[in-house]
Amino acid sequence: MPASSSSGLSGSYEDLQCGQVSEALLDFTGGVTVTIKLAEAPRNLWDILTRANYGRTLIGCQTHSGDERVLENGLVDGHAYTLIGIRKVTCKSGPEYLVKLRNPWGKVEWKGDWSDSSSKWELLSPKEKIVLLRKNDDGEFWMTLMDFKVHFKLLVICKLTPGLLNQDVGQKWSYTMQEGRWEKGTTAGGPRKSLQDTFWKNPQFLLSVWRPQEGRTFLMPCSVLVSLIQKPRHKHRNWNSHLAIGFYLFRMSKFYDDQRRLPREFFLKNDPLSLPKAFLTEKEVSQELWLEPGTYLIVPCTSEARQASEFVLRVFSRKHIFYEIGSHSSVAFSKEIEDQTAGQDEFFTKLFEKYPEINAAQLQKILNHMTWSSLGRAQPLFSLDACQGILAQLDLNASGTVSIQEFRDLWKQLMLYQEVFHKQDSHGSGCLNWAQLQAAMRDAGIVLSGDVCQLMLIRYGGPNLQMDFVSFVRLMLRAEKMENVFQNLTQDGKGIYLQKPEWLMMTLYS
Repeated sequence: MPASSSSGLSGSYEDLQCGQVSEALLDFTGGVTVTIKLAEAPRNLWDILTRANYGRTLIGCQTHSGDERVLENGLVDGHAYTLIGIRKVTCKSGPEYLVKLRNPWGKVEWKGDWSDSSSKWELLSPKEKIVLLRKNDDGEFWMTLMDFKVHFKLLVICKLTPGLLNQDVGQKWSYTMQEGRWEKGTTAGGPRKSLQDTFWKNPQFLLSVWRPQEGRTFLMPCSVLVSLIQKPRHKHRNWNSHLAIGFYLFRMSKFYDDQRRLPREFFLKNDPLSLPKAFLTEKEVSQELWLEPGTYLIVPCTSEARQASEFVLRVFSRKHIFYEIGSHSSVAFSKEIEDQTAGQDEFFTKLFEKYPEINAAQLQKILNHMTWSSLGRAQPLFSLDACQGILAQLDLNASGTVSIQEFRDLWKQLMLYQEVFHKQDSHGSGCLNWAQLQAAMRDAGIVLSGDVCQLMLIRYGGPNLQMDFVSFVRLMLRAEKMENVFQNLTQDGKGIYLQKPEWLMMTLYS
């Protein structure tokens, strides 16, 4: 959903200020937000962060409630941060799981373990320390996952496609959005409390779900994500608090006339399959459900009857039909969302079941069996020497192998490199000349002068001063790492000081 649509939902761009992290991410992307209370975080939180970090996601977090004062540990209470990276590092005592955060103020950082001045960095290899540690008061810092769970209250993940917390691998999602309203005296029925309540008056939505590959009769559960968003009740949303909202889900066991809302008798005889554990005063309330193929009824409501507001109800699944019953609005057709990361988790999992740690020979085998879709007929051939060079760029702890996380880093970079290479290789020759190389590197975020680019073409290119894709990958990995090292070590943005062991580590081993 573009920002213009988001501001329309919110009232104006001015009304996008303040509020919760989840609201900001929802307003500007229209994506699916998942909020995790870190005090109740699932055991596989690191796996969730790993998938989120390598997918099309934005990740935010909030410290515990307060008045935005700076605490002794360097964190700001009642404050929003961005999670910008994760890293599993190797210490002498065992692995440490680190998260990298950014304070939007651009200054004021964490002072505990793994902060910029922490002695913990001495537990790492010199190369790993140089690549990861940046001693600038720029608002970016590392901390352990354990400290993160203690000192932060909420983790908010916003994904542009729904497949995040489940392992339901597939290529496409079906998405349907319906608008509705609770009106005093008619459709603002409130919650399901007693036999005499007005719950049945709430808007009612019919949902039929099935798995596209097996048809409607196969009983394997389907992953369904339901998102309820309340619209602001006034022009300036920050002047008024949200209503407490939630939704109920019922199984439809027999046919009902979909032109009329289900009567009170239906709700007297049928218990909900899912109901709100608590009504939340949030802009969005979402829940992931696993449903057997069939027909269901979704009833959104407020925590009290006669509370008027408008809302948007969204449903994501592999295949479904979704519409409001008893209304004069036409059936909304589903849209398809391409999940660009679909299948990657399955690929990584199977790969590292076979190779828990990948050495250069195994890396060569993997890269040469990949299909480089953007490169067309000019499919690259990686030599063992090239793979040893690639491995040297990624292997921060000098183990001679790469872990699944390091391979994910490489995978993410390779996908970008083939895109920019293909863009400049307009004739499909499989090689870049001087001008094309400079443009491709610029597209990937590395700006080199003409003289330096010429030297790189001599160093990494062929005798005809043309550079193929394998050499381009090696050059880009080296250039990006050295750029990061410089930024981590420089004090003034102009130069750096290295001790002799550090110099030898960065020049000889790479």
